[in-house]
Amino acid sequence: MDSTEQATGEKRVQSLLIEALERRGLARPGKLRLAQYEAMCADLRQRLAYMTERNLMALEEQVAASKEAREQDRMPIGNKILEWAGQIQPPEEGASPLMRAVFGGDLGRTAIAEGWAPELMAHLRDKRSWPTPYAVTLIREKADGPRRQMVILEERIGYGQEPNAEDRAFLARRRALVEKCRRVADLAAGDAR
Repeated sequence: MDSTEQATGEKRVQSLLIEALERRGLARPGKLRLAQYEAMCADLRQRLAYMTERNLMALEEQVAASKEAREQDRMPIGNKILEWAGQIQPPEEGASPLMRAVFGGDLGRTAIAEGWAPELMAHLRDKRSWPTPYAVTLIREKADGPRRQMVILEERIGYGQEPNAEDRAFLARRRALVEKCRRVADLAAGDAR
């Protein structure tokens, strides 16, 4: 998303979500001061600029129907709104700052080298937090099957066996995911320069 699209998206979030909720009479979350509320709104504008008009309207409806809105005439906190937004329209495929940090560090480089980078990327997209050591163990375990399948298929190809259509599709998907992880690592390396 370039700067023009980002600015247009932020205006869309302001008018279709934030101002629409304020017109409904919803006040800022109870524990936030005015400056904190303005910072929350600025963060929402930046993070939700990717959303379409229709999905922002759906999000506004969901926020207005939330427990906080119904019972206290207040907006929910920004994290809750972001969670709902991710359910309505997941963020674009671009590399978030978290993904760049993970894949730019030792964890990401190890994941790429050992073949479990696609599962790490899926975890980052789903959880949006740095994986704990226990989560890394689970991610590696989840990747065991696909990694083993890749090794077997590549060995068979090396011996001259032609994979069937299903195996070719698996290889293409897996290689594309690994390449996407490498591109994120390259972006992170470019950011560090």
